This record gives sequence, C-alpha cells and structure tokens, in this order.
Amino acid sequence: MTTPRTLRDDITECDGTDLLPPGHRVRGWTITDLIGAGGWSTVYAARPADRQPDRTGRAPAHPSAAPADIALKIMPTAGYAPRQTRRIVESARREVELGRRAGHARLIRLVDSFVLEAPDRPALDGAIVLVMERAAGSLRELLDAGVAEADRPRLIAGICEGLAHLHRSGWVHADLKPENVLLDRDRSVKLSDFGLATQMTGTHGYAPPMGTLDYLPPERWRAPLGELGVKVRPSADIWALGIIIHEVFGSGASPFSGATPMARGAAVQEYGEGRAPLRMDQAVPPFWRALAADCLAPTHAARARHTAESLLARITAEQGTGGRGAGRLWGRARAAILTTALCGIAGTTLWSDAARASSSALDGPGGAVTGTIKVFNAEKGCQERADRDPQCSLGLAIDPMRQYTADNVVPSRVWHGDVLAVDCQLPDGRAVIDEADLQSTRWFHVRLPPGSTPPTAWLPAVRTKDRPALQGCPAPATGR
Repeated sequence: MTTPRTLRDDITECDGTDLLPPGHRVRGWTITDLIGAGGWSTVYAARPADRQPDRTGRAPAHPSAAPADIALKIMPTAGYAPRQTRRIVESARREVELGRRAGHARLIRLVDSFVLEAPDRPALDGAIVLVMERAAGSLRELLDAGVAEADRPRLIAGICEGLAHLHRSGWVHADLKPENVLLDRDRSVKLSDFGLATQMTGTHGYAPPMGTLDYLPPERWRAPLGELGVKVRPSADIWALGIIIHEVFGSGASPFSGATPMARGAAVQEYGEGRAPLRMDQAVPPFWRALAADCLAPTHAARARHTAESLLARITAEQGTGGRGAGRLWGRARAAILTTALCGIAGTTLWSDAARASSSALDGPGGAVTGTIKVFNAEKGCQERADRDPQCSLGLAIDPMRQYTADNVVPSRVWHGDVLAVDCQLPDGRAVIDEADLQSTRWFHVRLPPGSTPPTAWLPAVRTKDRPALQGCPAPATGR
C-alpha cells in the first residue's frame, strides 16, 4: 500500500483517486501527508483538527482518547459500477466488524468509521472513511531495506501472535502479505488491511475471489466460485506465513521461482499437485526452513495441524533454548499465547470485592492469607479501559514451574486493577517477561472467589507492581 513520495504526482483522478492536500480537513481530522494508494482506497496520515503543531513540527498533547497521529483510509464509492460499489462497501464492513469484535495488540486498531460528505469533491462524496491507528512502516519496506538478523524471529513471532488471535476469534485474514504486516517505531508487529477477512462458520468462511497471487495456497488456484465466494480456511493464512518466513530469512525471495506472479503461481500449482518439490533457499536456517516447510504443506489437510498457536509455541521453545537475548522473545511470545488462549475461554471474572471476600475462605501452600495484591497490565491501552474487554484479560497459571502457555492456565481471568488475596510467594519459578521487557522468576500464590475451580492460582510478578512482605511457598509437586 505504501507509495513513495517521489511517485505522488503520478497518482491522478484517472486512477480512481482524488488526492487530498496536506491541511485538508476530513470531519475532525486534518490531513498531514499521503501514506499510499491502492485499487479501492487511499490512505493518509492525519492528526486531530484542533491540534496545531509547535515549532518542532509536533502537535501538543490532546485531551481526547484518540491517538495523536492516525491513518485515514478513504474508500470512494462514486463512479463505480453497482457490483464494484457493493464490494467496496462489503470490504469496509469486514474491516469495521473485525475491528470492533477482534481487537488485539497485534492487530491495527480501528478508531472510528464514517461516510464522508464532500459535495465540493464529487469523486469523494459518499466515500467510506476508516480512522485507524498509524504505524511507522511495513514489513515490505523492511524487507526492501534488509531485515536485521536479530529482528527476524521476533517479527515472525509477532505475525503468529496476530494470526493466532484472529483464528481463535473465528476470522481468516485471507490477504496476509508483507504489505499488510505493519510495524511500530519499535518494530512490533500489527496485522492490517482486513478488507478480505472473513468470519468463519464452523471450519471455514467465504471471501471474494481476490487476493495477492504470490501468497495464495495451491487450493485457492482451483477453488470453485460459489454464490458466497470462494471457501477460505485458516490454513490459507498459514501458507502465506510460510512464504513470509522464507522471504524474511531468504533475503526477500519467494520459494517458488518465476519472473511474474502468474509464473510463480504456476509453480505453486505444480508443487500442490505433486509434480515439483519444494525448493527453499539454503540461506534459510534449518529451524526456520522446517517451520516454513510445515506452513507450505501442499494441501489444506496436511497444513491444518500447523496452527498459528502451535507454530508460535515452537518458535518460543526454540528461542528459549537459544543464546543470550532469546529469553525476551520467549517471554513476550509466551505471554501472547496465553492472552490469545484466554480470549476463547469462558471463565470466571475476578472482581476485586470477590477476591477480598474469599481472602479468608481457603487454605493454600503458604497457609493463611497475609494480604492483597493488585494486578498490573503493561499494555497502556488496556490500563485505560474499564469495560473488562476479553482482549485485555490476563492469565493465572496452574503451575509456576511449568511453561506459561495456554495449557497451564486456569479458566478465571483477571484485568488491570483487580485486587487478589495472596498468601505466599515463590521466588524461583519459571521466568516470565512481559510486554515492557520486565523479567522475573517470582510468582504469587493467589486465592480465587468462592466456587472457582481451581480455588487458587499463580500470578507472575511481572503482572503486578506490588511487592508485599510474604512468606515463601513450597514449590508445587507437579512442577516439571
């Protein structure tokens, strides 16, 4: 989607766009720059209209909760045939619905949406406008510039986190590619562009017969077009992930040769039909080559068992046994697996007063309750929310000596600010690293409200700012 500034003058009204100049106001936003243009949309950088930049060029603090700088995705509907207009409206609807239902730290955030009234610009009058969180760049730009070796595992893990959440929430991206993997200034991953995303009914959903040829799995090339579109499954995203893994570790090259996307697509079909082997660049390290090969299994059935969550678990395990610095990725990704897993668990809500009420009702390994502890979420966006959104919930472990993953989580959830009864602490459990890179091996044994199963759980110290004076807990006998 990104358009180099030197090409800005080449985009004209005949391309289906009517460019807005810097300073132009769109409802409550002021255009600051062009980010890029695609087939059905143009994306601009913008800021709140009542924010004026200071001498440094930066806008002062804004009292609203909206980000200081956002991206406006403008999707014109004028001048298209009725069928094209319906596709544009449906694409926007998908993005809005997914943004409202499946928000996550690894998905670009939808701030607002509205229909633009622009009688002075007929080409834009009636356009659909999506107000989104603004990223610093894309994975495609990073690939073109060269990805630092140390960044590669973290980038792939971030994509897996986003996909794991999408799939667990019942969505398929259906157009995963480096252009749609956005990066913050710290190069953390944000999946974007959900115009082709589809919500599944059971094991699959239906999407328009569109997509980016270089990232379509073999089955999509021969998929029948039905009344609802073509059938898509999460395994299509896993295929695209395999291509991206090869590009990230193979200097941007696709594992399928060909001078054009159609030629590479022909190579994909030959491979899918068993008439050609999978040939990967030897520059791709063995672990990542094996991971990409599993993602690029030739059929949906062979690919289906390699879920985004299982791939992420393999990455975290590999990084956890690596050299210095690997623990940071391991901890972050492990926390992401846990958060993703919790999104699909219908558990007990831990209200602060319920925790206090249970503070003297149960016995744990440390004996009597000696105090309370307040939960802390390092994600700033979750700290500001009071609606107890499932995406901001945090996990409590069953066993602090085991890996902090989805199978080691109690059904109950906690949120930032919850107060839990605590009876003892374990200083040398499994190390956990949170989103702010804080690491600790300390765990707190906490009590859950009456009726909870199990009645107690373990909170990692990185999930609280409190450090109460507590006696030590004996290590759980189930630890391994």
